[in-house]
Amino acid sequence: MGMKVFQERLKELRKLFGYTQKEVANRLGITQPSYIRYENGTSEPTLQCLANISEIYDVSVDYLLGLRDI
Repeated sequence: MGMKVFQERLKELRKLFGYTQKEVANRLGITQPSYIRYENGTSEPTLQCLANISEIYDVSVDYLLGLRDI
């Protein structure tokens, strides 16, 4: 996965929706430190978590991974 693009889009979408990192982590059923690692690029989400992120923000997984624009 193109982690740099993923990190940027993850942060951008969270801020656009007005969510805190803790709120997104809670919606994903993960800890806040785990979510922070996704935004920092030190960890990658599972496929299920990636799918859940795409549902939260109503975007495609392809968009999150930088394979296509909205």
